[in-house]
Amino acid sequence: MGQKSSRLVEGHRLCEHVTLGVLARVVPVDLVDAVLRDTGRPSWRARQLLPRVVVYYVMALTLYAHASYDSVLRELVEGLRWLRWDGAAVGLACKSAITQARVRLGEAPLRELFRRVARPLADPGASGAWYRELRLVSFDGTTIDVPDLPALERDFGRPSSPRGVSGFPQLRLLALLETGTHAIFAAVFDGVATGEITLARRIMAHLQPGMLCLADRAFVGYTLWRDAAATGADLLWRARRIAVFPCLRRLDDGSFLSRLYPSADHRQRDRDGLTVRVIEYRMPGVPGGDRLYRLVTTLLDARAAPAAELAALYHERWEDETVLAEVKVTMPGGRPILRSRRPDLIRQEVYGLLLTHFAIRQLMVEASQRAGCDPDTLSFIPTIEIVRRNLPVPVAFAP
Repeated sequence: MGQKSSRLVEGHRLCEHVTLGVLARVVPVDLVDAVLRDTGRPSWRARQLLPRVVVYYVMALTLYAHASYDSVLRELVEGLRWLRWDGAAVGLACKSAITQARVRLGEAPLRELFRRVARPLADPGASGAWYRELRLVSFDGTTIDVPDLPALERDFGRPSSPRGVSGFPQLRLLALLETGTHAIFAAVFDGVATGEITLARRIMAHLQPGMLCLADRAFVGYTLWRDAAATGADLLWRARRIAVFPCLRRLDDGSFLSRLYPSADHRQRDRDGLTVRVIEYRMPGVPGGDRLYRLVTTLLDARAAPAAELAALYHERWEDETVLAEVKVTMPGGRPILRSRRPDLIRQEVYGLLLTHFAIRQLMVEASQRAGCDPDTLSFIPTIEIVRRNLPVPVAFAP
């Protein structure tokens, strides 16, 4: 017996939650058309799904992982007053036709759109987004399941597990985000065998002077630290307890200056060391907490950046976990797995996820600015409804 097409939950229509106008407000139609031209995706036959429609469709698709391809398209099209399709034309867009349209579109337009659209969003002085005059950013990684198919396993790999191998192939994603607004403004991903350190090297170019970058203890190493510091951004990263940092000079706030070396031999010879400041502290009474926390920073002046402030600030990095959960679980509707069945469409789907998440986060920032509150005080889940009520911006352009 053939599998029945899944439908959107009864009483909840996709166009009632996220209309094309909402997505087009952050990812403008003119920009989509320009990117399509620049990536060599001119419009194809009128009877087929137009490329600009497929772009927005991929973005909308990421919001409803429980609905079938044609259900999402049908609900989206119903909300588009500019697209004059009769029932027969919509009926032609079956799952196979949609897949063919996505293959024709490819990954490049979605990747380029994310590159052009995504950016830090916080205005100077915005609550929770700055430390003094430095914009707070952070990066962290996660894995996302993909369908259990031979082609996807060959492309992305399958991680090992205590009982053998994982149930699904996976890709590894590393995201660079603005801590105060949760806006992901750069991301890289690859097969699960590619480590986070390798991905972090690819994302360093997005750091800029005037940023303070937070990162977990897995990333502190000579080469990555050197390259990240060379961008002009300041760094505040947690270090492992086993890392060796000789105390060169104790500062008034209890922190101390030290050096980060390429190897133990360089440390013994005191060659090629990078001057850093180390902050050590404890958090007694915290269940499951480590006995000693150690932070390494490029902020060497204890008066300009006291150790107590930096220790409290570092824990903003844990918001990365919330943001990554929004992308891979909350936004798709509780199904932490991608569903495309080709490697190129998996990559296209990931950029659709990132674009849609950025669009929602930008609208949340705009809503918080109007309300005069911190974006963190807005809940991610009902924001789609808030956007629908407060930003009913329809689109109108010729098909």
